Amino acid sequence: MFGTESSLSMFLNTLTPKFYVALTGTSSLISGLILIFEWWYFRKYGTSFIEQVSVSHLRPLLGGVDNSTASSSSSSSNGDADSSRQSVSECKVWRNPLNLFRGAEYNRYTWVTGREPLTYYDMNLSAQDHQTFFTCDSDHLRPADAIMQKAWRERNPQARITAAHEALDLEDCATAYILLAEEEATTIVEAEKLFKQALKVGETCYRRSQQLQHHGSQYEAQHRRDTNVLVYIKRRLAMCSRKLGRTREAVKMMRDLMKEFPLLSMFNIHENLLESLLELQNYADVQAVLAKYDDISLPKSATICYTAALLKARAVSDKFSPEAASRRGLSTAEMNAVEAIHRAVEFNPHVPKYLLEMKSLILPPEHILKRGDSEAIAYTFFHLQHWKRVEGALNLLHCTWEGTFRMIPYPLEKGHLFYPYPVCTETADRELLPMFHEVSVYPKKELPFFILFTAGLCSFTAMLALLTHQFPELMGVFAKAFLSTLFAPLNFIMEKVESILPSSLWHQLTRI
Repeated sequence: MFGTESSLSMFLNTLTPKFYVALTGTSSLISGLILIFEWWYFRKYGTSFIEQVSVSHLRPLLGGVDNSTASSSSSSSNGDADSSRQSVSECKVWRNPLNLFRGAEYNRYTWVTGREPLTYYDMNLSAQDHQTFFTCDSDHLRPADAIMQKAWRERNPQARITAAHEALDLEDCATAYILLAEEEATTIVEAEKLFKQALKVGETCYRRSQQLQHHGSQYEAQHRRDTNVLVYIKRRLAMCSRKLGRTREAVKMMRDLMKEFPLLSMFNIHENLLESLLELQNYADVQAVLAKYDDISLPKSATICYTAALLKARAVSDKFSPEAASRRGLSTAEMNAVEAIHRAVEFNPHVPKYLLEMKSLILPPEHILKRGDSEAIAYTFFHLQHWKRVEGALNLLHCTWEGTFRMIPYPLEKGHLFYPYPVCTETADRELLPMFHEVSVYPKKELPFFILFTAGLCSFTAMLALLTHQFPELMGVFAKAFLSTLFAPLNFIMEKVESILPSSLWHQLTRI
C-alpha cells in the first residue's frame, strides 16, 4: 500500500527520455483534438460542449437542484411562464417585406457563385405562407386550384413549376402565374409580365368572390384568399416597378394599395413605401409615413427606427465634427440625432456594422427575425445607398453608435427604450441564414472556460514535447526533480508513520 523513497527513485530512473516525449506528445495531441472540437461546437452552437454536458447530465447526478432553488421555483413559476411567452413572441419570425424573387435574383446568385442563399428552414416558412395566403378549403371545387394547392406543398422547385403549367393548361389561374413569376422567370421583366397576367385573373376572381362573400363561411374564406392573392400581386408589381427604375410609379401603386386595403398590415407595405420614397429623396413624405407608423402602439422594425435616425442625422450630419462637438458640446439638433441613433442601435445592434461596411453583406433571407442579424442584413441590403447619399450620416453613425451600449450594460436583463434583448435571436438567425455567413451575435459572447483551458493545456504539453525531444537528458533531469518534489510530502508522511508505528506492523503494511 505504501511505497518507499528508494522504490520511487528506482521507478523514475527506469523512465527513458522517449517515454517523456511520448507522454507529452500524446497529451498535446488529445488536448488539441478536444480544443478543435470545442471551438467548432462553440462556433456552430454558441456554447461549450463540455459545459453543456456538465450542466445537463453531471449536475443532476451530483446533487440536482439546490433546495433554495427548488423552493423558489414553485413561487416564480408564473413569472417564468410570462417571461417565456414574452420570449416566444419577441422571437417571432416575420416575412421580409422586401424579399427578392427566387428565379430572377436568388437563383441567379446560385448560378454565379454555386452557393445556396436560402436555407431549408427559410423556404419551408415560405411554403407555409403560400399555403396560408393562396389556398382555402374550397380549392377542390376548381381543378386548377386543386393542383396549385398540391404545388405549394411540393418541395421540388421543378415539380412546383410543372404543376403551375398544368394548372394553366386547364384554366387561367392567378396563383399559377404567381408561382411562375416568382420561381421560373429569370428576369424582373419576365416576372412583371407574369404578374400582370395574374392581376387580370386575380381582379376577376376578387370581384366575383366579393359579391358572394356573405353567402356562407365557404364563400367568405374564398374571398379572404382572393383578397390576399390580389394584394400580393399588386405589391409585387410595385416592387417590379421599383427594381426597373420606375420609382414614382411604384410609390403610386403602393399608396393606392394601402388606401384600398388599409387593414392588411401583415404585408408591411409601408416599409416598401419608405424605401421607395428615400430613393426619390422625398424626405417630407418619408417623415409623414413615419409619423403614422412610428407609434408606441405599433410594432417597431429596423426600417422604422433607422429611417427615423437617418432623417434626424440628415439635419446635422453635413456639418458634424466630433472634435468641435467635444469642445462646445452637442446642440439640440445634434442631441436629437444622437438619441435617435442610440434608439435604433438598441432596437437592432447588428445594423451599424453592415452600414459602416465592417461586416460583409449577403442576400437577405425571405424571412427575418426582428432585432436579429437577419433583419439587419435585410435592412442594410436595401438602405445602405440611402445612408451614403446623405452627406456625413455614416460619419455621425460611426462616432456615436457604440455609445448606446453604455446605457444598457446588461441588455439581456434590462433595456432602455425597448424590452430586454431576446436571447433566442442567435438560434433563430442560424436557421434563417446560410452556413457560409458568420452570424452576428449580441451581446458578444466570451470564450468558454474549457476552450481557454484546453488551449492552454495543448500549448503547454506541445512545448514540453518539443523541449523533451530537443533536450532529452536535461528534461529527464527536470522531470525526475519535479516528480521527486511532487512526492516529497508523501515521503515525509511515510517517514513519520514509520517512526511512530512498531517495526513489525510497518513491515506488514509495506508488504500489502
